[in-house]
Amino acid sequence: QLALLAQAPRDRIIVAESAIATRAQGAAAELVGANAILVGTTLMRAADPAAKLTELVSRPLVKVCGLTRQEDVDAAVEAGADMLGFILANESPRRAGGLLDAPDTVLRVAVFVGEQHETGADLVQFYDREDGHRARDAALLRNGERVGTVVDLPWLEDDPTHLDRARATEGCVMLAGGLDATNVRAAIDAISPWAVDSARSTEREPGIKDHDKLRAWVEAAR
Repeated sequence: QLALLAQAPRDRIIVAESAIATRAQGAAAELVGANAILVGTTLMRAADPAAKLTELVSRPLVKVCGLTRQEDVDAAVEAGADMLGFILANESPRRAGGLLDAPDTVLRVAVFVGEQHETGADLVQFYDREDGHRARDAALLRNGERVGTVVDLPWLEDDPTHLDRARATEGCVMLAGGLDATNVRAAIDAISPWAVDSARSTEREPGIKDHDKLRAWVEAAR
């Protein structure tokens, strides 16, 4: 379906029809150009169809990044995360050996710095390399085409203009850097991003998730 959507002429209203059960699946159609989604079975099976519809089209999506263990992936999916990030940059203490298994109800995101390779991920979060580290912001790519911007903090630094920069960025914005369960609501209220991303605030140590913190992050962001 997504391959067909990507080929559709842009002077038409494009509808992604059927097989959409989650926010992440609806967002995937959105990123390749769908103007609308048709949802039938998911609403028919829902105990509260109106609430389910509200959930499907609500934003921002919630991303848990820095995943290295299958048990942490499973906990993130169970908590309700929409996107799972796997850092494949060699220098990162959160480096994963590769993508881990996840249901097709969520989006897997491969995170690269400086260079990238094919992984089968739904999306790629690509940072240029500057001064031996990642650049500040990243391009969000699907099949090599840019579909959004990841607005991040400088490497190991803070920036009081972070939200202003995100607000000024056009198109689909994923807000990353410095977000946790205590401040994510204020950030969402300030800029209404398409997605929010957290890695360190959900950890027990680099690359190892604290499941209580992970659940708190997803709940607060949702």
